[in-house]
Amino acid sequence: MDDISIIDLYWNRDEQAILETDKKYGKLCFRIADNILRRREDSEECVNDTFLKVWNSIPTDRPEHFSAYVCLITKRLALSKFRYNTAEKRNYENSLPYEELAEIVSGEGKPEDAAVLSELSDSISDFLKKESKTNRQIFVRRYWYYDSAEDIAKAFGVSPNTVWSILSRMRSRLKKHLQKEGYDL
Repeated sequence: MDDISIIDLYWNRDEQAILETDKKYGKLCFRIADNILRRREDSEECVNDTFLKVWNSIPTDRPEHFSAYVCLITKRLALSKFRYNTAEKRNYENSLPYEELAEIVSGEGKPEDAAVLSELSDSISDFLKKESKTNRQIFVRRYWYYDSAEDIAKAFGVSPNTVWSILSRMRSRLKKHLQKEGYDL
């Protein structure tokens, strides 16, 4: 079933929408959640929460890119669960790929500043458009899907060290690009 048909099911409040979303995007959502949480139970819970959140939000929103919409919800829920799991009094060993980018894209600004975040997103997109297709795919797999360097290496037929090297050089170029765009890093 195509995305428009699934969205129509949500708009019509047809519970089949959840089943179709699970059939089409369930594995992808689980992969994103599991790459962040590394716990099957937490990842499954996150995917279920994603479907509930989509169910509750679609009558208000009509997403233009349904797959990105569903993945973004999954990612936000997984990150929230990760923060909960790694709170000061809990012992949960894991690190996230976005921490690798923290010194480049985080700043003193408030995350609520949607305009700044939108501009930053556009600037990163511009940077990625100038990169090779392979580099773009490696970057997105690491920082959007949270794939491990080992999984990325297997997919591209290179060593994990090569993946780390590509990502390191890209972060360096991204930092220069953002500084040139006027971001204070």
